[in-house]
Amino acid sequence: MLSACLETLGLGLCVSGNLLVMVACGLPMWKVSAFIESNIVVAQTIWDGLWMSCVVQSTGQMQCKVHDSVLALNKDLQMGRALTVISAVLGVMGLFFAIAGAQCTNCLRTENIKAKVVNAGGVIYIISGLFVLVPLCWMANNIISDFYSPQVPPAKKREIGAALYIGWAGAGLLLAGGTLLCCSCPQHLKASYSMKYAPTKSVTQNGDYDKRNYV
Repeated sequence: MLSACLETLGLGLCVSGNLLVMVACGLPMWKVSAFIESNIVVAQTIWDGLWMSCVVQSTGQMQCKVHDSVLALNKDLQMGRALTVISAVLGVMGLFFAIAGAQCTNCLRTENIKAKVVNAGGVIYIISGLFVLVPLCWMANNIISDFYSPQVPPAKKREIGAALYIGWAGAGLLLAGGTLLCCSCPQHLKASYSMKYAPTKSVTQNGDYDKRNYV
């Protein structure tokens, strides 16, 4: 009963984390323009994401432009795109593994195989969380470095956007849920008892059994 509860909780955390990763991947708010000048009245706000850049006017109007060329992007965006998409795909694969090996499903009959499949799903979710954690931390480090760098003009300095926080939350849920899935399976499954046979009694040359077998 405890293993089933841990399995359900872990699967719920993993699915929620995977959805948050997908949302963070699509949002354009990875980098947000910083308001560090003396003038607090700003006419527009700039959002930079993995797939597009948006300009939000003070009137509420928003204009977005999709990045035209993939090869023209910097290494941060290219790595962020690749690892985030891979993380989302791994999350979907982990869901299939977790459902196939779940105790409430009949996809597999053997308990030992079901436990191994659930463990594989948990490992996939942990890898998915690590994959999305790398571009998030890398992007945040570059944003902070550029913010405090005197060589970067104030107009080009950015702050950490909401998409990074959503991605960090999704990565944490993936790591926690994957760990629960790895720990949810019972440690000792039902094992068949091995049959032990007694050694064959030796027969003497005259055809009688050895008397030592009866002592």
